[in-house]
Amino acid sequence: MHEYQNEIIREMMVQPIINPQEEIRTSVDFIKNYLKKHPFIDSLVLGLSGGQDSTLTGKLAQIAVNELNEECGDSKYSFIGVRLPYGVQKDEDDCQMAIEFIQPTKVFTVNIKPSVDASVESLKEAGVEISDFLKGNEKARERMKVQYSIAGTHNGVVLGTDHSAEAVTGFYTKHGDGACDLVPIFRLNKRQGKMLLKNLGCPERLYLKAPTADLEDGKPQLPDELALGVTYDEIDDFLEGKKVSEDASEKITSHWLKTKHKRNAPISVFDDFWK
Repeated sequence: MHEYQNEIIREMMVQPIINPQEEIRTSVDFIKNYLKKHPFIDSLVLGLSGGQDSTLTGKLAQIAVNELNEECGDSKYSFIGVRLPYGVQKDEDDCQMAIEFIQPTKVFTVNIKPSVDASVESLKEAGVEISDFLKGNEKARERMKVQYSIAGTHNGVVLGTDHSAEAVTGFYTKHGDGACDLVPIFRLNKRQGKMLLKNLGCPERLYLKAPTADLEDGKPQLPDELALGVTYDEIDDFLEGKKVSEDASEKITSHWLKTKHKRNAPISVFDDFWK
């Protein structure tokens, strides 16, 4: 076993064997209990991309909302799915399929292109020319800004899609898709998320498609695995305590070490990180 593997597994909370139905129940109850303890919250907000993670998180949220409304005997709670394309999304058909599967209480579509392009242009006018990669971060942060604006107008909280195979690599934008209030699928790796979706009756197309962040204009729909240099099967095996190649172990550990700042709260003078 790699030097850091046990430490990483403890931090990521992944179990090597799961019961999909039990994990569905765990996530749904987690969401329901949070809403019950915060009676001033009426809605859950989540950006829907048509990918595995948002489809799973959205479905779990809608189940939780439906159960709570049935228990309360009214329609107090809602799940709001948000479409956040930059112009026209290439896999829009998948997004619509995900919406059909989830059946959100409400759906909003906000085109982030005008806002992102305006921000990039304002930076340029100030003498700051950002790279395509940084523009991708602008997109992720604009999407999260929109979700919080919608949550603010609907007494809501924002859900995150971060799972443990993503968290370990820090493969998200700090204060972008990494910003949220609840992370219902943290503790699951990628293959376990597929297991839950299969159990929920999700169309295979949505959880068998190649994961992609699709943030860079110059690299449209770049697969996550190509960007990371390691496959999700290797990451999942690593998190389940299985042996993977030395190259994969080193890459996973390197990503974990370099992205620790994304998983920690802002640092104060009382923290050890700066000393």
